[in-house]
Amino acid sequence: MFWFYGVFVSCVLIALYAASLHQGQVLREQALLICFGLYTIWILVSIWRCSFAADLFWGLLARWLTVAWAANTALILLFLQVNLLNRYAGT
Repeated sequence: MFWFYGVFVSCVLIALYAASLHQGQVLREQALLICFGLYTIWILVSIWRCSFAADLFWGLLARWLTVAWAANTALILLFLQVNLLNRYAGT
């Protein structure tokens, strides 16, 4: 299920965002950024909680990768939001 929830759904959200960006649908982009942020929080909490049931090495690896994934996603969402705000302002 990890590949479906963690990878496939993320790819679908990214594809929808890319299509919205290409079509210039600013409100849809904003909605997708919010959805992607909420989805990321949900999936990261799920992976973090499941990591405690794994072998010590794999559980620790999953937690470190979750922290890296959270930091990466936060930066991506921040930069995309700043870009969107600039487009709202017309600059």
